[in-house]
Formats: sequence, structure tokens, C-alpha cells
Amino acid sequence: MYTKKATLPLAVVFVVLIAFSLLFATIDLRSSSSSFLPPSRRLPHCVAASSPPLRVYMYDLPRRFNVGMFRRKPRSEDDDSPVNSRDLPPWPRNSGLKRQHSVEYWMMASLLYGEGEGGREVVRVLDPEVADVYFVPFFSSLSFNTHGHNMTDPDTEIDRHLQIELIKILRNSKYWQRSGGRDHVIPMTHPNAFRFLREQVNASILVVVDFGRYPKSMSNLKKDVVSPYVHVVDSFLDDSTTDPYGSRPLLLFFRGRTVRKDEGIIRAKLTKMLTGYDDVHYERSYATTESIKMSTQGMRSSKFCLHPAGDTPSSCRLFDAIVSHCIPVIVSDQIELPYEEEIDYSQFSIFFSVKEALQPGFMVNQLRQFPKERWVEMWNALKNVSHHFEFQYPPKKEDAVDMLWRQVKRKLPDIALGIHRSQRLKIPDWWRRRR
Repeated sequence: MYTKKATLPLAVVFVVLIAFSLLFATIDLRSSSSSFLPPSRRLPHCVAASSPPLRVYMYDLPRRFNVGMFRRKPRSEDDDSPVNSRDLPPWPRNSGLKRQHSVEYWMMASLLYGEGEGGREVVRVLDPEVADVYFVPFFSSLSFNTHGHNMTDPDTEIDRHLQIELIKILRNSKYWQRSGGRDHVIPMTHPNAFRFLREQVNASILVVVDFGRYPKSMSNLKKDVVSPYVHVVDSFLDDSTTDPYGSRPLLLFFRGRTVRKDEGIIRAKLTKMLTGYDDVHYERSYATTESIKMSTQGMRSSKFCLHPAGDTPSSCRLFDAIVSHCIPVIVSDQIELPYEEEIDYSQFSIFFSVKEALQPGFMVNQLRQFPKERWVEMWNALKNVSHHFEFQYPPKKEDAVDMLWRQVKRKLPDIALGIHRSQRLKIPDWWRRRR
């Protein structure tokens, strides 16, 4: 009798559990904003696209710190007024390679555009008291490229003085003082950007393209955001062929500078190793308007595009390949990649270590044997993610800048931890002194 009475409630519970499991099996809980990613790689729930946008306060810096650099001779009448959405100039078309370091411009433009239209990840707030983070619109990369970029030019002093003046502005800000700069976002994508006083902003969230020129104590994945370079070649918008594999007769393509420093010395070694192949194009070239056009054509005609390290582990060429829908072949032992919390690059890229790439014939043979079916899968995956690498104005949901702001949003818990600990600790970073 006891057994029968106990069995009935258990049966009811079992039926209810089955009903609930069937109900939830019909609901797709995955974010539609990242359909390319497998479930294990999707956004954590705390930073899903449906969460409130990141609230950003932007400092009203004089134009000489940003768009004023577009003019060779600044106009004194508006040099001290901050730029606004009504008079934001477009990025100069004739900027050449300066464009690849223009992330700072697009981040500022995204804040000037509006307040989170279309579900974007960021909204500009005019009240600094309600901000999550503070954006510093200093074009440090453009400043280096504009004011004596050979580092010995006397005009380099202009870059140094801008940095000195900016540090004074920040130190006088109670919001900088309150956090020690931890909740401030500062783009510096050129390896030599902010080079004079960089250590004085090393607590901030730095937007970098890699860590090739930074010590670990200054820049690292825990606090900083890795950005793509702004691509230089035109995006392949009409890549709708029914036979993508056959329409790209060249196996492997590279066009660029072959004399580089640090890990980039591999480029000179590859010059000798990749000559003599009919299906490989490896050419020394400098970035001119004509050269960029030829690179655009070459990437769109190739199955794989080679990305060896440059002076630093990354280069613009990787992102040129992505928007050209040419499968990247990445040769770098130290590269960091943008948005890697969300995007699995192995689904559309091939990776070789420097040691593997320098084995005679190894890399080319591996690519020749690469299955066509797998290549087509990667090509489709590449097309599905290429919009994440577009810098544009007006900004769009899940474009490159929107993705960057989402990565900044991920830093908020660590920012709060750092600020709260700094306010109570009598001996900052005491654990580093332990032996």
C-alpha cells in the first residue's frame, strides 16, 4: 500500500518534467545576433545584445586633438571647439595607409551619431555621473602619422605637446581622479601611438591591434580591447558566384612589404621559399593607390591569402583578406585577434607556426591538399562574419565599432573591482611584492 502511494506522486513529477523539457526544446534561446557561432561560443548572458547599451561619456576635447589634424593648417577660429554631429568631417579619402589606424575616428563618430539606434551596443550620455566609461577622443595614431612620423622629425614635438596637454586635462578631471583612469577608453592602434607618455595612461582600457610594442604591465587582454585594423582594400560586396572555388584560380596570394622587424623578418625568408610556384603570388610592394587596386584584384582571385607577421604580430592585410572573402593563412606565433570571445577564427582561417611555415614546401603542400568541400565551408563562414570588420558611418549594429563597444562592456566587472580595491587598499598591488 505504501509503495503504490509513493509511486503515484513520482509518476506525476516525471510527467511534468517531460512536459517542461519538450516545451523548452521548441524555444531557440540562442542570440540571433551571433548565428555563426556554435552554442558554446555565443555571448555570455551578461553581455547579450538585449542588455542595456554601454553608457559612454565623451570628453569635449578641442579639435586639434582629433579632426583638426585633417587640415594641414588648422583654422584658429574653430580649433578649440569640440566637434559635433553636424560638422563631423568624413574620413579623408586621400589618407592612404593612415586609414588603417583610423579606429579612433570611427569610435568617436559612433558616439556622435546618436543614442543607441537600432539596438547598438553604445549610447552617448551627456551627464558624466551616469556613465559606465569615459571616451577620450584623442587621435593618437593620426597624431603620430601627421606630426613627424619618422620619430626624428622636429614636428614630432607637436605630438609630444598634445600628449602633455591631454594628460593635464585628464588629471584635472574628477572622473579620472576617481578611478585612476581605469574606466577611460583610449584608442592607440598605431604601434607608436602615445609613445611619449603612454605609461601614464596604462591603467585605462586601451584599444590596440596587438601587444607587439607593449610590456605586459602596460597592456594585456585582461583590461584592454583588441581591434581590427581598418581595411584598406574595398569590400567584396558582390561575391555571389555559384563556384567560388573555381572562380579563384590562384592558390596563395601575398603583396606587401617584405623587409620588416622583429617577428616580421619571416617575410624576407618566405620571399625565397615561395618563388617558383605557378599557383603562388608573393610580391614585394608598397602601398600606393595602384598597388591597393592590384591587391584587391589579387585577393579576390585567390583561395588563400597569406598573413605573415609585420613589425608587430598583426597587420592590415589580415582584414583586407577577410573583407575580400579570401581564406586567411596566418603565420604568427604571437598574434591576438579581435572579438575572439565570440568568434572562432579556426572556422574561416588557417594557422601555421613560424617554424612550420619555414619548412620548405610544407605550407604550399598543405594548402594544395586542402579539401574543396572544407574550403567552401570556410568561405561561407568568412562571408557571414565579414560585416563585423566594417568601419562605417552611420554605424550599424554589429559592425566593427559596435563589436568593439561590446568588448568594452565586458570589462565593466574588472573595472569595478579595480576601482573598489584601489579605494580601500593602503598598499596598492601588495601581492606583487610577495616572494
